[in-house]
Amino acid sequence: MQRLILLIVLTTPLLLCAQVDYGTPDGTEALPDKFNGLRRAIDLAHFPATNHPVEEDGTYYWKHATSVICNESPIEVIEYGAYLFYNGKWNLRKSYSLEELQATFGIRKNKMNQAHPYTWTDNWRVGNDLFGGWAMWYFIGMTTDGEKVYGFATIETTDQLLTSK
Repeated sequence: MQRLILLIVLTTPLLLCAQVDYGTPDGTEALPDKFNGLRRAIDLAHFPATNHPVEEDGTYYWKHATSVICNESPIEVIEYGAYLFYNGKWNLRKSYSLEELQATFGIRKNKMNQAHPYTWTDNWRVGNDLFGGWAMWYFIGMTTDGEKVYGFATIETTDQLLTSK
């Protein structure tokens, strides 16, 4: 009986990990429900859009920057965060607190000025395991007219380790 319990304990994490299909979004999958009925009026961009890792002291870093801008009007940000793509759909990774906007993107008092780009220069993925995947960063905000709008951008992280020559 002890061997059976030990076998179950040792194999359960492997089975749970094996059930995740990270896959690649092809643009036909549904967007998260929180965007339903909203107009896309906020632009986001990642640099680079395809991100390869580097290894530093045994840790992998996917170093990239994320920028957000709204050209048509000022925006009051009411939510922002990231989704991860797996099992054929976008799954919420995290919605960030609005208190973090100034520290990460430099957005003061949740207000984005019209046509002003805000950039989180160190929006890095960090991990001990080398694997690729897809993320989607999003912003939801209110225009000066009271319209709730959104924007998003996807980023691919690869398992192709960059090395110095």
